[in-house]
Amino acid sequence: QVQLVESGGGLVQAGGSLRLSCVGSGRTFSNYAMGWFRQAPGKERDFVAGISRSGDHTLYPDSVKGRFTISRDNDKNTVYLQMGSLKPEDTAVYYCAASRTYNGPLIANYEFWGQGTQVTVSS
Repeated sequence: QVQLVESGGGLVQAGGSLRLSCVGSGRTFSNYAMGWFRQAPGKERDFVAGISRSGDHTLYPDSVKGRFTISRDNDKNTVYLQMGSLKPEDTAVYYCAASRTYNGPLIANYEFWGQGTQVTVSS
């Protein structure tokens, strides 16, 4: 079992930046690839970023590429999502997730999820 706790969400103006954090506990954090997802009201949960267990491979959808950066610090059991040039359409609850083998966009491949943190971007 892996417990994940996100933090860092909040209200920001369009064009601004936020950094989300996700701290893991319960198992060896470095054994898990990590992903960030988001879900807006009435919409499906979407992949935002993924990172391999060592951190040397990352993946982004086109919607956030060049604006968001995922990173991890295995010594601190933490994965980060640096978000820049934020847009109102980035407003959503952001979730981190852990997978033993995978860092891509398929939700079903992630075994553990955090409770989410709200990000609201005002225009």
